[in-house]
Amino acid sequence: MHSKKVEKSPSWSSSTKLVVALVMIAVFTFFIVRFNKILAPLFFAFLLAFLFYPIPDFFKEKLKISWRVTVIIIYLILLLLFLGLITLGGFAVFDQISSLIRFIQFEIRDLPVFLEELSQLHYEFGGFVIDFSELDLVSLGNQLLSMVQPMLSGLGNVVGSLASSAAALIGWSLFSILISYFILSEAKGARSELVKIDIPGYNYDIQQIGTELKRTWNAFLRGQLTIILITIIVYIILLGALGVNFYYGLAFIAGLARFVPYVGPAVAWTSYGLVSLFQGTTIFGLESFPYALVVVGVAWIADVILDNFVVPRLMGDALKVHPAAVMVAVIISASLFGFIGVLLAAPVLATAKLLGQYVFLKMFDIDPWEKISQDRIPAEPKIPNQFKPLFRFFYRIKNNGKNWLKQKRKNNKNNNLKNQVISEKEKIDG
Repeated sequence: MHSKKVEKSPSWSSSTKLVVALVMIAVFTFFIVRFNKILAPLFFAFLLAFLFYPIPDFFKEKLKISWRVTVIIIYLILLLLFLGLITLGGFAVFDQISSLIRFIQFEIRDLPVFLEELSQLHYEFGGFVIDFSELDLVSLGNQLLSMVQPMLSGLGNVVGSLASSAAALIGWSLFSILISYFILSEAKGARSELVKIDIPGYNYDIQQIGTELKRTWNAFLRGQLTIILITIIVYIILLGALGVNFYYGLAFIAGLARFVPYVGPAVAWTSYGLVSLFQGTTIFGLESFPYALVVVGVAWIADVILDNFVVPRLMGDALKVHPAAVMVAVIISASLFGFIGVLLAAPVLATAKLLGQYVFLKMFDIDPWEKISQDRIPAEPKIPNQFKPLFRFFYRIKNNGKNWLKQKRKNNKNNNLKNQVISEKEKIDG
């Protein structure tokens, strides 16, 4: 008998591999360019799946609840919250922002008249006298108005574009929520199933890259977004207490300003100053100019407190990217991916920095993880002494909850054993 020869798939030559690789790169580039609008929502969908993964994992491991049932409940709650926020708060914020744009567009045209009135005034603070008549404020106002006039002509279209942009943002957000549901639902409790990459010989590198990316995105999702939420709440309280008009929209601008270092806060302060300067009504009987100075000064103090006390505690030194690089990344991301690109510019830049450092070190035959592990480990945020009792309180609640769950499972197990023993005795007696 002759043994049947088993045929195997032939190996590719170097030239074949090169041609296939170039074709794949060309096809991949074509799809990136052709469908670039869908990239940001898809990326956001993976982020949502990554962010919500610990919740069904906890219910599956600790409470033995089905993974798919937990995911369905989570996304139903998320969908209800999203629709509720749009209905209750989203339209109010949009109305405030559109009214704010129309207000600035109308009032800034009277800037030369206001500066002419201001040049006739002088203020005394103790022994100091501020006399604006020595300054040529009228010509300065005309120059400023000529500079911003092109922008004013385009502001009329901004309100309409905001409506269409808001509708598109809502649609893409629903798309991201739906895609993230399918991603998380099919993971079935295995984190590796969220993004599955298997390259022979590079499993260790992929694992290390995943660990570093997890640190970066955890720092952003649980740190930066918390800071933005705190900023919006703080500014709603401050600007509302100071009697500034459109304080909801201005607080939203203050939160978005956190994504753009240096430039973002400067634009936000300018917005507060312009609104408080031209709104006409003030508190404490102040005139418009001192009132605007008070508003901008309070905003500056609030930002200093947030930057020096809140941000270091929540973020530590996790992203480790230069603020100037973040500004450039924001401009590029905004042109490519729109609003979502602005939100995710900093962590995407940190991710690109990590991958670039890995490639650079590999090209010089240097172990990348020896250096990356030293540079990329995020510094642990320091807890202020005055907040330590509060953190200890939450830790006690967490530990008591764990002990309660453990004791409950133990009692359920004992009760099941007792019921089995009783049922067996009844069978024997019967």
